[in-house]
Amino acid sequence: MRIGVVDLFCGIGGLSYGLKTAGLEVLAGYDLDETCTFAYEKNNNAQFIYKDIRSVCGDEVSSLLDGVDIKVLAGCAPCQPFSSYAFKNKKKDPNKYDLLYQFGRLIKEVRPDLVTMENVSQILTFKEKPVLADFVSLLKGEGYFVSVNKVFCPDYGIPQNRRRLVLLASKFGAIELISPTNNPSNYVTVKDAIGDLPPLSAGEVDPNDPLHRAKTLSPLNLKRIQHTPYGGGWQDWPESLRLECHKKEKGQSFGSVYGRMVWEKPAPTMTTLCTGYGNGRFGHPTQDRAISIREAALLQTFPKSYQFFSNEKEVSITKASRYIGNAVPPRLGEVIGKSLTNHLMYSKV
Repeated sequence: MRIGVVDLFCGIGGLSYGLKTAGLEVLAGYDLDETCTFAYEKNNNAQFIYKDIRSVCGDEVSSLLDGVDIKVLAGCAPCQPFSSYAFKNKKKDPNKYDLLYQFGRLIKEVRPDLVTMENVSQILTFKEKPVLADFVSLLKGEGYFVSVNKVFCPDYGIPQNRRRLVLLASKFGAIELISPTNNPSNYVTVKDAIGDLPPLSAGEVDPNDPLHRAKTLSPLNLKRIQHTPYGGGWQDWPESLRLECHKKEKGQSFGSVYGRMVWEKPAPTMTTLCTGYGNGRFGHPTQDRAISIREAALLQTFPKSYQFFSNEKEVSITKASRYIGNAVPPRLGEVIGKSLTNHLMYSKV
């Protein structure tokens, strides 16, 4: 049985790669970031289509899915409008959260057999517009059975405290996400994911791995991380090293910035700024630097074989961090793919 997938908002292909690992046939991905073309096509053996989803018509997507037995429409609409940061930042871009309505439009036009949508869990409480409720209502109106799942990523073998929403929909009957594969006694930890990598200094590149490179630290930030104990943060610094904003009462709420990870637990959520020391708890557990691109990729469950650049000797840390932070963890994509294949196995298809 050929299960064909078109991935909307595909980025460099984290979701596609996971679905492919689970046995689905990914045919194409759409995205507005043309720089993702190489990584997407190289690792997923699928066509990258550089196009605004607003200008994509159903006939175009249907033609990509022509000839398969089961048609799947998948996607992770940009989550920034629904994220924790956006809740604090009053300036929201309505064009971005309207992308989920474009996803819904394509579902009506293509009428796939299965649908999956992944996003931040905060979409459940988004107050600007009932985006998720409208999406679910559209699906049910089109005859789909829908399940909405809040996922704590460590429960599925992903070594970061990422909380996501995964929606599954099927024309064939009730559909559910597979049961968790891990529990607190066997969560994948930071040490499990990156503990075997060679040590680095800030600003250094591993000669055998161009992606294992860390950002340079200013002399002041180098002093700060040297004064940060294992699992600690800026609260452990002497007064002379603290930022002015942290000396004020309002600054006390920024507890995770300039923090170090710990070996024994999953990492914090990988963001588009995850290789920057001052952007969260992204300090290496024991080395005086922020995590490297390779470490961020592994914590996001990209395999070491995943190629991000055609020439990995000319790597952009900023670009790679954006790719990784915007991606669906491939392992989560695999969990979604296995949920779809399990559903088909037990459904009357």
